[in-house]
Amino acid sequence: MTRPDERPILVIETDTQPAEQWPMMQDEVIVGRDEECDLPIPERQVSRHHIRLFRQGDIYYVQDLDSKNGTWVNGLQLKGTRELHDGDEIHLALVVRVRFIGSGATSPLAQEAPAVLHGRLRIDPESRRVFVRGSELNPPLSLPQYRLLELLYVNTGRICTRDHVIETVWPEALGEGVSEQAIDALVRRLRDRLAELDPDWQYVVTVRGHGFRLDQG
Repeated sequence: MTRPDERPILVIETDTQPAEQWPMMQDEVIVGRDEECDLPIPERQVSRHHIRLFRQGDIYYVQDLDSKNGTWVNGLQLKGTRELHDGDEIHLALVVRVRFIGSGATSPLAQEAPAVLHGRLRIDPESRRVFVRGSELNPPLSLPQYRLLELLYVNTGRICTRDHVIETVWPEALGEGVSEQAIDALVRRLRDRLAELDPDWQYVVTVRGHGFRLDQG
């Protein structure tokens, strides 16, 4: 029988609540807004049954349960099921972060500060609306621009590689190649759109030789 200290820990964070640790004592856990879920999360944008975490042998997996507002793992949108590894970050509808701490890993301090998901810029994934310093960006971003911004937003402060951008913005183009010029042009257009409401701040930062990151200030 597996001891409690050999079970994974889920660290639940939102933009309004401090981090909470939840030991995964069962081999299957349903996470969602419904009070009857194994791990209920009372956030409006979270689906009633949003994700399923489960164990097969010694491996843990996460499955999106056809959630309305989507699930992301390490910044990539989840379709179906994927294996979990220590430190993976699962975002539910971009409003809740679930960090998977694998069995045998050191549990983080309870007072650890959550990552900033909202700052000068905010997005509403349900409507794909973008707000900069409280004002809505209008007209809306194009789909490629929104996908890029959403990727950077989920990973605020962290670097997203060019391959990461291609996988997220042009998933249908994998294997066919996307030029460096196309990526750079998309980044320029997104910067120009954000500058319409906040011309004095550079939100999308190029990290030479690595990729891009979102700077919320």
